[in-house]
Amino acid sequence: MPGLDDVLAQAAGLINDLVLRDTVRIRRPSLGAPVLDPTTGQLTYPPSATVYEGPGALQADSAQSGYNGWPSAGEPFVQETKSMSRLMTPLSAPTADQDDLVDVTAVHEGGDTALIGPVWQATDPGRANTLGAVRVTPIDRKQEARRGGTA
Repeated sequence: MPGLDDVLAQAAGLINDLVLRDTVRIRRPSLGAPVLDPTTGQLTYPPSATVYEGPGALQADSAQSGYNGWPSAGEPFVQETKSMSRLMTPLSAPTADQDDLVDVTAVHEGGDTALIGPVWQATDPGRANTLGAVRVTPIDRKQEARRGGTA
């Protein structure tokens, strides 16, 4: 359908210019077994492979229903919540796999620098659509282990 294709191409152009303003990286964790580092005595995992690095945007789910939590087996309370967000990348970007890792490597001028540092995990594969202007991947922010402190 030429008319609809033209509209979608225009929408994709607008989204790429106005929304996908940060630089995101998608990494695929290695499936290799950890190797003992003789110098440190620590197990080290093979490095992740970078699948994509380029324009993108992260959008947090603003609905209260977007925050879910379930207690782990044998736990009386929730240890970690699921705060669903979305990664948006151009249609030309590869589709992320479930469990791929996502981080923001640069934000646009005036952007939220709090996006740099945290890591998100793809909770499902990136979505492909017949009528799409941007690729959307559901992601969840990985929680850091809680650290004990001294008073």
